[in-house]
Amino acid sequence: MGLDPDLAAFLELVEVGISTGAQPLHELPPSRAREQYDASTLAIDCPGMEVASVTSVNIPCRDGSQMRARLYTPHTVASQPYGGVSSPALLYFHGGGYCVGSLDSHDSLCRALTALTPCCVVSVAYRLAPEHQFPTAVHDAQDAYLWLLSNAPAYSLDTQHIAVGGDSAGGTLATGLTIAAREAGWQQPVLQVLLYPCTSAWQDTESHSRLAQGYLLEAPTLQWMFKNYLRNDADRMDWRFAPLEALDLSGLAPAFIALAEYDPLVDEGISYAEKLKAAEVPTHLRVYGGMTHDFARLGNIVSEATQVREDIARALESAFSKFNASEQPIILRTLPQLLE
Repeated sequence: MGLDPDLAAFLELVEVGISTGAQPLHELPPSRAREQYDASTLAIDCPGMEVASVTSVNIPCRDGSQMRARLYTPHTVASQPYGGVSSPALLYFHGGGYCVGSLDSHDSLCRALTALTPCCVVSVAYRLAPEHQFPTAVHDAQDAYLWLLSNAPAYSLDTQHIAVGGDSAGGTLATGLTIAAREAGWQQPVLQVLLYPCTSAWQDTESHSRLAQGYLLEAPTLQWMFKNYLRNDADRMDWRFAPLEALDLSGLAPAFIALAEYDPLVDEGISYAEKLKAAEVPTHLRVYGGMTHDFARLGNIVSEATQVREDIARALESAFSKFNASEQPIILRTLPQLLE
């Protein structure tokens, strides 16, 4: 189908702004790019849905630092809709090419998933590049997951009903986490939610060529992000950056993958879904027609932003409801041992 008319009109305004002097992200210093990215959220995304509470949390990192997180709690958590004594939870990693994005830029999305599922959502502010290059974000994602497994009871969260998810680079962190969990013998999440994830070592697919400019995520911006994040070309071949490079994807959590038709990442997203299916990982793939990258945060522009949030909520609800705790392996190691 053609590009969504409302989205096309928005992209025209973006182009007009650039032609009259507005600087794209890749021409800005990282700190200024982050400010611009967060500020744009107020214009492009709808106000966040009401939730019962939002709690600030500090999560320790393996190098002694701390990262910020937000715990969103739905109004219906007291009813225990999935039959347990604690609430299920989604551990969420925001997008932004490892360079931009924040708790604020994805607040509306996280509120929606909290209210619609309903479940608690832990949104993680992993450290950004270029100040923190690969694999710092990967380590932060792993540390956040292990922290959640260890500390969930203190927040009335059910360790046997945890999902992971993210958009763009955050989706890469989420699926990489499932591979790391399998390799280390950690508990698998009940579902991995991947919104237009980055999965390829090189941006050489047909969709990257066809959609290189004019569709929100442009080739120069993407390469600027990766140049800031990666230390060298060898990092590109690491499956923690490019999950398509993983030799084995078997034994991972079921996946819900949402892609956009007019996203340069769409081809590699489809390839990753096919590789997951070939490894017998239950995978539901949906390509949203007429949409571009980051459409899940364009609530003030396209109705599909609401649609994909509802679709994710249904996938989470189904995963939390069907999951049988007896299927999970027993974790015998302590948190310090897991971080070694």
